[in-house]
Amino acid sequence: MATAALFEPLTLRGVTFRNRIWAAPMCQYSILAKDGVPRDWHLMHLGQLAAGGAGLVVAEASAVSPEGRITDADTGIWNDDQAAAWARIVDFIHSQGAVAGIQLAHAGRKASTWPAWGHDEHGTVPASAGGWQAVSASAVPFPGYDPPVALDAAGIRGIVDDFAAAAGHAIGAGFDLVEIHAAHGYLLHQFLSPLSNRRTDEYGGSLENRARLLLAVVTAVRTAIGPEHPVFVRFSATDYAPGGWNEDDTATVAGWAAAAGADLFDISSGGNVTGVSIPIGPGYQVPLAEHVKTAADVPVSAVGLITTAAQAEQIVASGQADAIMLGRELLRDPHFPLRAAHELGVSLDYWPPQYLRARWPEA
Repeated sequence: MATAALFEPLTLRGVTFRNRIWAAPMCQYSILAKDGVPRDWHLMHLGQLAAGGAGLVVAEASAVSPEGRITDADTGIWNDDQAAAWARIVDFIHSQGAVAGIQLAHAGRKASTWPAWGHDEHGTVPASAGGWQAVSASAVPFPGYDPPVALDAAGIRGIVDDFAAAAGHAIGAGFDLVEIHAAHGYLLHQFLSPLSNRRTDEYGGSLENRARLLLAVVTAVRTAIGPEHPVFVRFSATDYAPGGWNEDDTATVAGWAAAAGADLFDISSGGNVTGVSIPIGPGYQVPLAEHVKTAADVPVSAVGLITTAAQAEQIVASGQADAIMLGRELLRDPHFPLRAAHELGVSLDYWPPQYLRARWPEA
């Protein structure tokens, strides 16, 4: 049988991934009890990705505090009840041979919005319907949303503490790694981008100042979880807007974050402003990942319209990225890794035994 870069193991700190096909965090907006506790849908959703052969399954953006939720239907990782529910899901992911990760998130000015499905409303949920006050780097609203309140010094310290505590809950639940969400226009991205950060104190102005909160979060999370567990950071590499956050800023801050204890950078793009032109096409974000990898000399994963085995193999084999993150393609086909191995002529020993009768015959 053939070998393929896509199916070579990768080790970061004390964790070995069986392949380079990883399941990206994908919001499900399915916590109907509004308590942040994952239930059967999440066991099914994440479990099937592990059974389908993914090397890593990253649970969706899970809020580090109640007010950090994008919607009231989000998962959370700020208390013991949530951690206990996640432990059941993590155990199943591990039983299928995959590494389990969770994305730690705070929505900032994009908090307290209506879920993506199940409602006709859009934008900010009013207090009369259960909404809450959003916070951000500055009192600059996301277009179409209510204005946030700018965090003061105590509020910023609280954010750092919340991320650290959530990381501790995650490791206590059995997760192997955590990913800090600094992309898609959420709170940490709001601090990074000059389009949303208008502060004049030590958290605004220069790149060093705008990165201060993220680096404090990375340091606190690393301290909370110890040296054995990897820490990822998801970046939007560009705002696609003049005067905004860009790939050179991303590479610089990735280097600083690596020095603070981060191990790999999950490179996406956009989400902080509207009205921009995004050059969407197959693998459109891969060059951004490659730029960060080369300029900062750090491991990266690439995401965005990666839909075929040959495309994924080329990205990893060429060195553009160390791994790929799949989202929509795994929703369409949770067994994409097993199919990709067949298409690339790779023999795997981690087919679920219940499914062996369906395995393609070896060439």
